[in-house]
Amino acid sequence: MTSQRGESAVTPVKKRKGLDKSHYLYIAVIAAVILGALVGLLFPEFAKSLKPLGDGFIKLIKMMIGPVIFCTIVLGIGSIAKAATVGKVGGLALGYFMVMSTFALAIGLVVGNLIHPGEGLKLAPYDPSKKAATDSTVEFLLGIIPGDIPVLPTLLAALLVGFALQQMGTQGAPILKAVGYGQALVFRILVMIMWLAPVGAFGAIAAVVGATGMQAILSMATLMGAFYITCALFIVVILGGLLKVVAGLNIFRLMKYLGREYLLIFSTSSSEAALPRLIAKMEHLGVSKPVVGVTVPTGYSFNLDGTAIYLTMASLFVANAMGTPLDLGAQVSLLIFMIIASKGAAGVTGAGLATLAAGLQAHKPELLGGVGMIVGIDRFMSEARALTNFTGNAVATVLIGTWVKEIDGAQVERVLSGSEPFDEQTMIAGHGAPEEAPAPAQPVLANA
Repeated sequence: MTSQRGESAVTPVKKRKGLDKSHYLYIAVIAAVILGALVGLLFPEFAKSLKPLGDGFIKLIKMMIGPVIFCTIVLGIGSIAKAATVGKVGGLALGYFMVMSTFALAIGLVVGNLIHPGEGLKLAPYDPSKKAATDSTVEFLLGIIPGDIPVLPTLLAALLVGFALQQMGTQGAPILKAVGYGQALVFRILVMIMWLAPVGAFGAIAAVVGATGMQAILSMATLMGAFYITCALFIVVILGGLLKVVAGLNIFRLMKYLGREYLLIFSTSSSEAALPRLIAKMEHLGVSKPVVGVTVPTGYSFNLDGTAIYLTMASLFVANAMGTPLDLGAQVSLLIFMIIASKGAAGVTGAGLATLAAGLQAHKPELLGGVGMIVGIDRFMSEARALTNFTGNAVATVLIGTWVKEIDGAQVERVLSGSEPFDEQTMIAGHGAPEEAPAPAQPVLANA
């Protein structure tokens, strides 16, 4: 009896949840960046010797580029085929997503060329033959990490496999399922690697600050500030303008309606956490269920405006920091690569970093050494990415509903005016849904 009473007494404690694991990683990365910057400023020579920590982490990310690109592209093409079969809504949504993602990538390039982030740092190029040349033990340990798989051949192979599976129809379904399991394994490994991000960020930031001093800190702050401003302007001017012209709605009224979702995203750094709530709220707003059912889930893989802006701005930052800025031709080819490679990996920790590394490796492999700086500040930009991605998908749902005439204008006005508020009780029954919403192949810790 005593035992039973004791077990009953501790039951409430078992149900209490602490911080999510991703929060510990977030805190650890921030602490590592601050510590690395301090070490770089106070002990510059020692800090330079920590560079192998950053190099080792980048090698681990580099190792995963090929598998990540292959799995996401093959499954991404499968998703396009599935969405297209829905008909007018699916085709219209996919066309809009491709246009907006390309536009967002281009905006990132324009802003990057205007502010020239990272210019003047002139970091040493990524040279495997010179890493840890004075320390055979470190060189041996770095040598254990497998070499990378060429990106462009992998991309071509993934495209061919994806289109071939489309041609196979139902016969290709088991293969697609197997690739899905493979993607789950690849992303699980990537998540494991990302837990080493604090170590990699510490070594990379310390070495950079030790070599360049305060200039590195100012350059990283400039990139973060420019990225946040660009995302804010993209939401207000571009998305807000489209929403006003097409649907006659004010972007700020829609954002106020989605206020709780913004708080959820900000606390988790992941737009995936609010996926079930966005579906419920868009239906409550007056958009028909078929439109919401196609647009929102598809948009979470193919309409990543914030991630698109991040990829191009971060690429230019790395290129400038390494003293080898990309010319216009290289920027255009990078843009095309990112349009394809950025699809299908939303919400997976490290996927955005892997895509960034893949783009740089495909165009200028010597720039990979500069990705270590991005590791340190990536988490600081994750909230802006997630909020921009989420807002883009909310706006897209209203726009698609308006274009196909599957939206109740009177209901929209009642909801946004506050006369018909969203019933939070509808979300309580599925309170655990945010954890179940992403596909099994996409374990969520943070927004890519």
